[in-house]
Amino acid sequence: MAQVEATTERIISADAETVFDALADYENTRAKLLPEHFSEYEVKEGGDGEGTVVHWKLQATSKRVRDCLLEVTEPTDGQLVEKDRNSSMVTTWTVTPAGEGRSKAVVTTVWNGAGGIGGFFERTFAPKGLARIYDMVLAKLAAEVEK
Repeated sequence: MAQVEATTERIISADAETVFDALADYENTRAKLLPEHFSEYEVKEGGDGEGTVVHWKLQATSKRVRDCLLEVTEPTDGQLVEKDRNSSMVTTWTVTPAGEGRSKAVVTTVWNGAGGIGGFFERTFAPKGLARIYDMVLAKLAAEVEK
């Protein structure tokens, strides 16, 4: 099993604290940022950053639906880590200042991929597809905080 990684980033016209706070707000803001690939969104515990447990289903392709139950931690300032209790998937959101009134948001997801020919296709196509999905999330995030 090889590790698979998908990364996308965006410069947002809002300060890093505002962007981070919006991302960490699982109770109100986060659900608004999710495109149609996400369903059954539910905050199970907490709702604001560290200590939050959130559930959703992620439909990455027409055939692949991942049932996610995520524990949220904040290991460092400006960083949210979502660890899936149901798989090896870990998503890290990092928000850093990028000049006056701007910030850079980076999202990276890693997981243990399948072996064999299925794993080859997963390593080849899954990162692009997931990056596209998270690019939509970052676009909605930008629209939310740039109001």
